[in-house]
Amino acid sequence: MTDGPDDPSAWPEWDSFVQSHGYLSWLDIGVDYLEDGRAVLVIEQNEDFENPIGTEGPDPVHGGIVATLIDTSSAFALRSTFENPSESHLTTTDLNVSYLRPATGDLRAEAEVLRVGGSTGVTDVTVTGDDGEAAVGRTTYRLFRDGIDSD
Repeated sequence: MTDGPDDPSAWPEWDSFVQSHGYLSWLDIGVDYLEDGRAVLVIEQNEDFENPIGTEGPDPVHGGIVATLIDTSSAFALRSTFENPSESHLTTTDLNVSYLRPATGDLRAEAEVLRVGGSTGVTDVTVTGDDGEAAVGRTTYRLFRDGIDSD
């Protein structure tokens, strides 16, 4: 994994966030790029993530893993727009995934913020694998820039 030029990460705590999150840690999600409303996340090929259909070579990755990659890359892209990413929260309100072909091999999700407002953000994501573009997605998030109130 590489950072963009001059370590442009808008949220340098991304690694500790992933490591403290059981599911994301298990997936071993890596951040390849994170800055200015854009995030690129990667997942290396892992047989535990594949649907066991017995094809020659790697079997296709389970669609839930692809959806998770879309959702997570969107959240990271949105966090990169926050003034205080570590103190802010967000939650998915809509996740749309269109599967274009089986996702195989290492996966790469490129998320881009389409709109970010005071309380809502929207992203578009493309996921590519060894056989090319495997899925596209769009997410909508509720943004809590100052944290979540306990009221």
